[in-house]
Amino acid sequence: MNIIYNSDQYSVVEFGAQTDHETLRFGGYEITDKSVRRECFIGGIQAETFRQDVQELISNEPSIEEIDEFLAKFDSYMGQSVLLH
Repeated sequence: MNIIYNSDQYSVVEFGAQTDHETLRFGGYEITDKSVRRECFIGGIQAETFRQDVQELISNEPSIEEIDEFLAKFDSYMGQSVLLH
């Protein structure tokens, strides 16, 4: 587990690939929207796609606002309330 992004609005935690666990076969990401205290988990093939999209995003040296705007695309998936974090 590794925090790969942390702003006032969002945090992203990366989980390493685990070949013995299907959901984490490609690793996974937990995205948390701090303002509404909601999160989502992306695993499997979606994690691989997310990783590629993030690599493309950071190749352009984005601002914090641009990264937060990218992460806001996942707000509709955030159905899990954050109780302890």
